[in-house]
Amino acid sequence: MGMSEIHIRPARTSDVHGIKELVAPMAAERILITKDTVTYFESIQEFVVAENGAGDLVGCGALHVMWEDLAEVRTLATSPAARGHGVGTRMLRELLERAGRLGVNRVFCLTFEVEFFAAHGFEVMANQETIPPEVFAELLRSHDEGVAEFLDLARVKPNTLGNTRMIRSLTGEG
Repeated sequence: MGMSEIHIRPARTSDVHGIKELVAPMAAERILITKDTVTYFESIQEFVVAENGAGDLVGCGALHVMWEDLAEVRTLATSPAARGHGVGTRMLRELLERAGRLGVNRVFCLTFEVEFFAAHGFEVMANQETIPPEVFAELLRSHDEGVAEFLDLARVKPNTLGNTRMIRSLTGEG
């Protein structure tokens, strides 16, 4: 599978079932969290997908804005055939570029793939990321699990055991 055969594009509602198929084996291994179909439809505008020359989905990833200067990379997944061919890297670059266009300065992820994200400028987060108290109070009002993961709240610990919280600054990048 050559890189030139892969096209990265914004996801469409017709991609939801393909996204679920990409995520399913990784969710079974507890690498990704499975989501209800309705959740994928509600967040489809956050996703990019990678498709091969035949039009098959071989990757997906999402960027979820959490606050004025903070977003999370979510559900970054590739098919087994696409792994090791730069598909994840291309999708991550697209998501980081999207974050920059939106004015986000920091991008967070919760991952088992520490080496992959470290190779793309992410660093392991300190136990308590510095957040102004008023922003912390606002973030606590969110029902989004990703926000709870970023804040390292105890209620998400059973779902995130073994994952590493990582962050990347986009400041000074174009």
